[in-house]
Amino acid sequence: MRRSPLGPLLAVRAAIALAIITSAPLLLAQGECTAPKKSNVARMLGWFASPLTFSQLGALERLPAGAIRVGGDLTYVPTPSASLTHTDVCYSSKSEHTGLASVFPRPRLIMGLGRGWSAEAMYLPPVTVAQATPNMGSVAVAWVGENARALMGAHLTVRAHATFGSVKGPITCPRSAIQQTSATSVCWASKPSEDTYSPNVMGVEAGLAATRSRIAWYGGVGYALLMPRFRVGYTALNGTLDNTLVKVDLTRINAFAGLAYRVTRAVELSAQLYSVPDDATTGRAGFTWRLR
Repeated sequence: MRRSPLGPLLAVRAAIALAIITSAPLLLAQGECTAPKKSNVARMLGWFASPLTFSQLGALERLPAGAIRVGGDLTYVPTPSASLTHTDVCYSSKSEHTGLASVFPRPRLIMGLGRGWSAEAMYLPPVTVAQATPNMGSVAVAWVGENARALMGAHLTVRAHATFGSVKGPITCPRSAIQQTSATSVCWASKPSEDTYSPNVMGVEAGLAATRSRIAWYGGVGYALLMPRFRVGYTALNGTLDNTLVKVDLTRINAFAGLAYRVTRAVELSAQLYSVPDDATTGRAGFTWRLR
């Protein structure tokens, strides 16, 4: 009897289909989602950009060319409401774990460029604080005007800043949410997720500062472009990886005010209230040390 050529062909097709089915857990669940600006997801991404924004530290003053100051600050990271942390778009409806760290530390290096100009930079290496692992950098350029009688002895300040890099942590599925009983429920896994949040902030600020006395005051307003991105890093128990990218572009108005106290000629302490009406209000405390 003559064998039908369809037999081997069907066998090959069956083998291919079986290979696809058995390897499905190894495939990447990769996608991209743009969150509506009024959604919880978009507002949550904007919320956490506030404490990470590279706002000024203390009252800006005119530095001579070559002047160098080092310092640092701690920023309080406020906790959003439970309703805000409940996702409504882009992925499964659930409460997100956003309390990775209650404070955000940041070192600073400031250099005088002359004629009222100064440059500022900071970098946070990937050292885990609480449950957050940053790998971030920020830069800023500022200009400080001469003291003006019309401004009650204060001077005008203008500053442009940018923040880039990311913070990693278990946001989608923390260890407390991991479960292995239902494959159709969220966080069906053997380990916490490794998610990545990138604030991507660029902005400008204008304000006033009075620095003639031992206690200086300052304040101002700013405008920022926020382009936060969130990369899911969730691996299900069967090996399927979800690395969906969630993104949104936002604009924000902010306001800030603070006091600085000159302890010695070289050391200054400062405290600041920083508010983004659409998102969060936070506080910062820091110091600077004049090296030269």
